[in-house]
Amino acid sequence: MIERVAVRTFTTTACTAVDPEGHRHPAPEHEVTEALLEITDSDGATGYCQIQPDHLRPAVLDKHVRPVLRGQDPWDRERLWRLMARRQRGSGGGFTDRALGFVDTALWDLVARKAGVPAWKLAGGARDRIPAYGSTMCGDTDGLATPGDYADFAKHLVSIGYRAIKLHTWMPPVPGAPSVSRDIEACRAVREAVGPDVELMLDASHWYSRLDALRLGRALEELGYYWFEEPMEEASISSYRWLADQLAIPVIGPEVAWGKHLTRAEWVTAGACDILRAGPAGAGGITPVLKTVHLAESFNLECEIHGNGTASLVVLGATDAGRWYERGLLHPHVDFDRVPPHRNSIADPLDENGEVPLPVLPGIGDDWNFEHIGSHTVEMW
Repeated sequence: MIERVAVRTFTTTACTAVDPEGHRHPAPEHEVTEALLEITDSDGATGYCQIQPDHLRPAVLDKHVRPVLRGQDPWDRERLWRLMARRQRGSGGGFTDRALGFVDTALWDLVARKAGVPAWKLAGGARDRIPAYGSTMCGDTDGLATPGDYADFAKHLVSIGYRAIKLHTWMPPVPGAPSVSRDIEACRAVREAVGPDVELMLDASHWYSRLDALRLGRALEELGYYWFEEPMEEASISSYRWLADQLAIPVIGPEVAWGKHLTRAEWVTAGACDILRAGPAGAGGITPVLKTVHLAESFNLECEIHGNGTASLVVLGATDAGRWYERGLLHPHVDFDRVPPHRNSIADPLDENGEVPLPVLPGIGDDWNFEHIGSHTVEMW
């Protein structure tokens, strides 16, 4: 039975930082504080999930998570997930889908560690490796500052094994962003650089209007891009239906819309997307994303998994959803394969064929350096 639910904060180092709009960019190596959610069973087994403390505050743990989990069997993941999801309505918005996802992921890690198997096998075991696409960071003023920068980086990504690449172009606060014309220039430069045999996708700025999104989408069609992602505010499902009806290129979504698998069902029935989109980090955890995958399958839709990390790999390994794993965010000035001090290895190494093997460790697959984490712990709550 679950005895303890806690968050441990600790110091480590990073080589990226987030701008005022929430977009990640390169930065000199610096000290940062990270956090782990820890759910411990009565037999001493613990499940972990790295979290963002802003999305899982002490008050949420005390009011909505601990009352549900303490004294319960961690194998009852479906029942526990439903009990927590029902508490979101009375949380005043504090118990977000992202927070729910952290807890659900830690539960999956716990039971898979107890069983001594990778969580992707426990959840289905459909495949043991997945092709990856290189997902770039947003544009900036140094490294991804011009269409030529994107083209050069795309050629590098192909040279190290990637057979698909997704661009994130310029977004505020970068001067002049967003810009349809500049986005088109970058997309054209990348297509010309890598040729016709590399699949390309665009995740555009979500501030575009319908007409801007249509103009950009038609340019992507001419360039042979595989999908078009998040050009507009996703709260407007009718705008996405309007766009999907007019474009041949697949429109994929939603990426960040609140509402877990329920919102994804609304997108499908509204005809707002051609490819469904969900990720454990933003859509309520592994449990509802597995539901989303099966929802898509029932409608003969592809479902691509949003975001990198072990929780996404669990869903991809457990099912045949999606053609790719989103590996990134990548940038010419960042070594994505760098192992940070709080880990012993990265979870998603890329092989020479552009594929990521599924983790073999028990649990969701994170290889934590518990010695570093223990000696650099700041607080527990």
